[in-house]
Amino acid sequence: MARDTDGERTPLLNSASSQGLALAQSVGTLLTNWWLWELIEACTSIIALAVIVVILIIYDGSSLPDWPSVFTINSVISFLSTISKLSIVAATSAAVSQCKWLWYRQAEPRRLQDLQLFDDASRGPWGAVQLLFSLRARHLAFIGAVVVVLANFFDPFVQQVVAYRSRSVPSGKAPEIVKSRVYAARSDEGLPLPSVVDLSMKAGIYNGVFDIKDNADSGISHTCSTGNCSWRDVSSLAICSRCVDITSQVEKECTDGKCHLLYIPNGPTLSGLGGQINSSTTNISSELQSIEPSVLRFTSLLSKKVSDPNDALAIECSMFYCIGRYTASVKDGIAEQRLLASWRNDSARLDTKTDLILNPPTSFSNESGAEPYRVTHLAAHALNSFMSETFTGSGGINNSGSAFSSDVMQALYDASNLTRRIENLATSMTNSIRGQDDNVSGPAYGTAWTSETYVHVRWAWLAFPAALILLASCFIVGVILETSYRDILVWKSSNIALLFHGRSLRLSRPNEKPVNKLSAMTSRATNIKARLVDSDTEGWKLDQDE
Repeated sequence: MARDTDGERTPLLNSASSQGLALAQSVGTLLTNWWLWELIEACTSIIALAVIVVILIIYDGSSLPDWPSVFTINSVISFLSTISKLSIVAATSAAVSQCKWLWYRQAEPRRLQDLQLFDDASRGPWGAVQLLFSLRARHLAFIGAVVVVLANFFDPFVQQVVAYRSRSVPSGKAPEIVKSRVYAARSDEGLPLPSVVDLSMKAGIYNGVFDIKDNADSGISHTCSTGNCSWRDVSSLAICSRCVDITSQVEKECTDGKCHLLYIPNGPTLSGLGGQINSSTTNISSELQSIEPSVLRFTSLLSKKVSDPNDALAIECSMFYCIGRYTASVKDGIAEQRLLASWRNDSARLDTKTDLILNPPTSFSNESGAEPYRVTHLAAHALNSFMSETFTGSGGINNSGSAFSSDVMQALYDASNLTRRIENLATSMTNSIRGQDDNVSGPAYGTAWTSETYVHVRWAWLAFPAALILLASCFIVGVILETSYRDILVWKSSNIALLFHGRSLRLSRPNEKPVNKLSAMTSRATNIKARLVDSDTEGWKLDQDE
């Protein structure tokens, strides 16, 4: 510390020290004699809530922030809400304490007991509840007591603002799903096969026919690293199907009310009792005549009820080459796909020497300038021959057993929904075509999804804390204005003010002027000593030590 030759402080330091002391005294006086401290607390509460709102706006809908492990959004908001609550409650409590002086300033005398009610109300919710029942909205302090009581619900409401939810977000390498622009029968070594159905297509046919759950959609070849992926608008060469019910065209020959012959003119025939199926590649329905280019067209006549020869079901189905547009997804490792739309060229015909070309309009495939879809004539001829042979046959069951010309006939007979089974067959065959590496199209790429926890802000829960702070702020401003209007000094919760201004109390010496400001009373009280004594005449008294 700088000193002069006499060991005293320099005039400059003396001046600075005096100015600093005067400033500190001015601020201290302002804090004691006015509402500066309470206004700071109210502003602190508002600012803390505003910071909470800003944080929530920033992180609403975002993934969890990468903060140090000791900090979370909940912990930060809890800390700020505690500051906001404590600040506004402290300011409100001071205003409630000031209300007791407003209460006794009125014209009519008030019960001395009310002094304790106001004091208790400024200290906690139980005292505030007692004051509520006592005042019954007859005084401004009623609002302050309501704020003190409701402040206990501040934290629970703020804690409900932030919720953590899960959502799917893109992640990792783009998944792949097969598609194809070309179908050509090939061996396992990749060599073209002459007029022979390749084994992969045969497997697709048998899988589709024998799949009792009709779940060929899940068999599409794909890669999905996360177990949850999606693809949209995947166009590929495909096999489509359409079936029509032609049961109304079944003719019956009956004797004595019992039918012994069921047949379709120029089509399959059943004789004897039920429990039979007969399938052939005859063309019956005019609805399917225009559908090309055909893979297979067949008619099946069934009579499943052995004891009822009148039972009959006739279905004709057409399977044909088409261009399919699919949407596909993998959820929890299980693949699904759905046909959005299909396109076919009814003017195209299969030829033994020329490949089948399918060139859909750009409006369908959104692939302008791409190479057209193609089915080689050898593969088309081989598949047509194999399908015609496979879906021609008969069989049935009776009391002694069953006999079918092929397992395919038994599968068609056992199908609970033959139309759905043929649709499943078409899907399985399509999967086989798409699974071939045609060296033209390559796979379709989609999006891999992973689960992410994100911040969801429920803004409605902030309404209560915001309304409470607003109500408290209005109450504090009202008490300030009322105090000024009634020309009452700001004594708040001071017990010293009560001791100095009770008429039965004499804390001032005869030669001392009375003091009214709280800072002056506090200053004088520092030089006054008292003790609690018990006298025989007056009982317990707080006695000033002379």
